[in-house]
Amino acid sequence: MKRTVVGLVTAAVAVLGLTACGGSSNPLSSGSPPSSGASGGSVTIGSGNFAESRLLAEVYAAELTAKGVTVTKHLNIGSREVYFPALKDGSIDLIPDYSGTLLQYLNKSATQVTSDDVYTALKQTLPTGLSALNQAAAQDKDAIVVTKATADQYHLKSITDIAPICGQLTFGGPPELQTRPDGLPGFKSHYNCVFGSFKALDAGGPLTVAALKNGNVQAADIFTTDSSIPSNGWVILDDPKNNFAAQNVVPIINASKNNATVSAALNAVQAKLDTAALAQLDATLAGPSHPDASTVAQNWLKSVGLG
Repeated sequence: MKRTVVGLVTAAVAVLGLTACGGSSNPLSSGSPPSSGASGGSVTIGSGNFAESRLLAEVYAAELTAKGVTVTKHLNIGSREVYFPALKDGSIDLIPDYSGTLLQYLNKSATQVTSDDVYTALKQTLPTGLSALNQAAAQDKDAIVVTKATADQYHLKSITDIAPICGQLTFGGPPELQTRPDGLPGFKSHYNCVFGSFKALDAGGPLTVAALKNGNVQAADIFTTDSSIPSNGWVILDDPKNNFAAQNVVPIINASKNNATVSAALNAVQAKLDTAALAQLDATLAGPSHPDASTVAQNWLKSVGLG
């Protein structure tokens, strides 16, 4: 949900597309009213167009507000190809991101795969004016996911196993996977896996989940912390050749807005956020009561002694 540089025209079209789908307003020209702060400065926080990104943005926003920072939210902006230019031009100041895919977005030739190596390379690769705060232990990696029936039929445990039959299958995921280094190009270069067809869906969201469930696709890109995987008994295929690099949650911020209050608040959140906590947050958000993301965020912060 998470990756490749496209032209400015593509970014502009994507923003317009979000406007057409989501209402009359551009997600970068309007947002929630700023939360009043005391003396901690001000930050405009954005998010990608998938539930976990919005939830992480709400977690950051709530903690910053509690520490006296004035926060404005512009959530659900779009894919990285849309929101990263917005971060660079100052339309937003802060966004939760994922270390591995962001590094590959910035450097298609990046070869780092471990958490520490990816994080070090990312800090060295970020454009001037942007900074990475502490990465969390929490990871949410893209993965190739299949149903248990498909896994049983073809004896699938890893991407290596699926490679010989990729040509017989339809793969579903966000449109960006057609060009991102760890998408279709990576499947081919690492595993010689070339799917018979590709169905453009969403970033591990309801369209992708529904397509895998009803058989419109036989394999799909779904994030490893997504609650739909255990709830449906689906199988995450192992990635022995590390096509998908480490994906630790990391806040990216405009350096001009990164004061001591902001960095202390966000780093405190990062220290509490591990993969189990992130998976539980996602499951709570997706629960039958359909809680508001800001409520889920605030409740979690209180449970870990923050907020």
